[in-house]
Amino acid sequence: MARTSGRKWRVLVLHGPNLNMLGSRERELYGQITLEAIDLFLAGTASRYGAKVESKQSNHEGVLVDWVQQASGKYDGIVINPGGYGHTSVTLRDAIASVPLPTVEVHLTNIYAREEFRRTSMIAPECVGVIAGFGAHSYTLGFRALLDYLKSRQDDETQT
Repeated sequence: MARTSGRKWRVLVLHGPNLNMLGSRERELYGQITLEAIDLFLAGTASRYGAKVESKQSNHEGVLVDWVQQASGKYDGIVINPGGYGHTSVTLRDAIASVPLPTVEVHLTNIYAREEFRRTSMIAPECVGVIAGFGAHSYTLGFRALLDYLKSRQDDETQT
């Protein structure tokens, strides 16, 4: 995506439960990359695309819900890896539905190739897209897709 406007997009990246353990947990699934490394990579990507990013992690569903609800007016969009809450949390789904921000769901692993219970996302229907299965690159792909979405929406508004 080429930067063509002076707009500096603001993106909130939310990491759900157990993602703080990346680098040490289930390396055969999640690799050796740490959450801190993912956040640094996202900051670099944001800088290259003229965007701002803020990353937060919590193991607590209510905290994630609070952050989603507080995002309106402060951010232009959300990238979220809800971890296990993606498969179980109606509350997180409702929070995403309640804010007027485009949201992209990301997962490090291909949730559709894993256990049956992981193959359904409660929040995906409220998101503009889902990226899964590309390891840490899922975050960058989701981030870039969100920026493209925001830019195309802005272009549509200026053409009308």
